[in-house]
Amino acid sequence: MALLEVKDLRTSFFTDAGEVKAVNGVSFSLERGKVLGIVGESGSGKSVTAYSIMQILAPAGKIVGGSVKLDGKELIGSGEKVMKTVRGNKVSIIFQDPMTSLNPTYTIGSQLTEAILLHTDRSKKQAKERALEMLRLVNVNEPEKRMKQYPFELSGGMRQRVMIAMALACEPDILIADEPTTALDVTIQAQILELMQSLQKELGMAIIMITHDLGVVAQLCDEVIVMYAGSICERGTADEIFYNPQHEYTKGLMRSLPSANSAGTRLQPITGTPIDLLNMPNGCAFAPRCDEAMRICIDKASPEFEVGEGHTSRCWMCAKKAKEKGEAIIEIEGGENNE
Repeated sequence: MALLEVKDLRTSFFTDAGEVKAVNGVSFSLERGKVLGIVGESGSGKSVTAYSIMQILAPAGKIVGGSVKLDGKELIGSGEKVMKTVRGNKVSIIFQDPMTSLNPTYTIGSQLTEAILLHTDRSKKQAKERALEMLRLVNVNEPEKRMKQYPFELSGGMRQRVMIAMALACEPDILIADEPTTALDVTIQAQILELMQSLQKELGMAIIMITHDLGVVAQLCDEVIVMYAGSICERGTADEIFYNPQHEYTKGLMRSLPSANSAGTRLQPITGTPIDLLNMPNGCAFAPRCDEAMRICIDKASPEFEVGEGHTSRCWMCAKKAKEKGEAIIEIEGGENNE
């Protein structure tokens, strides 16, 4: 049984302008000890998916459908009392910006200790010892000194290490990392990723890595989900996504990456702008930006096609290519396969 099962998750934000369907029918599963990457442009629904799992949405946000099961137990509708036992203990999250995630008016030690006291039955002395232990684990130098300092006295990389220490303090089964390296320079990014990789192997936890950086995905992830306009457009192993992308959006992301052979040449950005979630089209959400778009793409959204073992894509081009080759393609509907 999968550690985490998300089925047809739907989250909307109800605004004066109308309903924004930020997450629209997302399904995936996560096994123990595995790393799942969720990639896509800003506004594709990556972070809202994570916040929906944790149930820490803004007041305007509401989960309107779907299921989230942790160890087989349903979390949607379970209530705040249950979720308080899940957050920190079972599922922890590292937020995107460590400077705004840490309270500037409290010391690092008091914030770490408070988190441990809130989610465990340790005494204050034991919580302090655990906080020091976690700072050492994430390679923070002079941890006793850091405990007495405030967030502004630490560098960006050091603050991110503190956030990782806080997230891991209660030994969660799942760590959600929401753009953990965005605000850091390249050398610190590499250190943080290396740290997360070693901790994941040492502690055996599962990780959901939310990022727009495909280099991070290649380095860390076992499986990858590509999101666009609140939906999953492609999923597969990291190797499949990188070396055999099937959705035109995924191909666009790959083309926009610099490579060792791209010196002196212009990068190929994806043309246009992300879709307006208040005015979703009947067909494929990516069609207005797609150079390969056909009439059916504009009129009807693509089902999920199986394009390889464990590799699926919601793109009509997959069906077109299969037809041209005289091959059958499997269409996945409701968890069943139909040719």
